[in-house]
Amino acid sequence: MAVTISLLLIFGILLALVLRTSKSYGTAFLAAMFGFYLAGTGAAPTVNSLMTALAHALPN
Repeated sequence: MAVTISLLLIFGILLALVLRTSKSYGTAFLAAMFGFYLAGTGAAPTVNSLMTALAHALPN
């Protein structure tokens, strides 16, 4: 039986762990890779809508 884990999940977990322990260039790389893989998923429109809503809410 094969178990597959998406790269998005792996990068998300790694990013959470690294953000809790250190602040370095590796963290920036993990964040960029997480964003890159997140943009390629079905969650991308939802994330874009959320960020647009937050951007419009901040000036108010």
